[in-house]
Amino acid sequence: HRDHGCDAHAGGHRGAGGRKKGAYILTVKDNQPSASEFVAGAKWSERRADHVERDRGHGRIERRTLRVLPIAADAPVPGFPSAKQMLAIVRERFTLGREPLGEPEVAFAITSLGRDDARPKDLARMLRGHWRIENSLHYVRDVTFAEDHSRIRAGSGPRVMASIRNLAITIHRLHGEKNIASASRRCSQKCPRAFARLCGRRLPAGAAA
Repeated sequence: HRDHGCDAHAGGHRGAGGRKKGAYILTVKDNQPSASEFVAGAKWSERRADHVERDRGHGRIERRTLRVLPIAADAPVPGFPSAKQMLAIVRERFTLGREPLGEPEVAFAITSLGRDDARPKDLARMLRGHWRIENSLHYVRDVTFAEDHSRIRAGSGPRVMASIRNLAITIHRLHGEKNIASASRRCSQKCPRAFARLCGRRLPAGAAA
């Protein structure tokens, strides 16, 4: 099973060379076809596992196998010239009796961190945090903003639009909104409300309806 993935997670990382500002790890999506084909077509079968994790809980066992390949400077990932490594993650689930549960799930990712900046186990930890955040964000982006049906697929367009959607979600949540769809509708119907939120202000009581 191919995982459709998520979007970029940006942040700092302290590696051997010191603080890496603006580093990212990005799960490659199928709506980025050039990058997706490039990464999925790498010689993963020839690469041994770089890191394996096993978790036990909720009546099952999950095994995650990570493989990492460097990206040659003269052969960058299409649309992502700053990416230095690509990753393949296989997630398998088993019963406590070691019987497989469903088909293995495969996800591909890229990162701007080099081998000296992040070890495979560091990348695995970052991916776990990335997925926890993005699983929540992706549901809202897909259901409320129909992201998976977007026709914006060229170049950096998907990343830019994902960032805009994330910004909108974050602004609503900073204002205490629980229902992002409802908050978005109210802002679309009342431009002063949307402008006030973008500026970090609150509408006067009489104008908040």
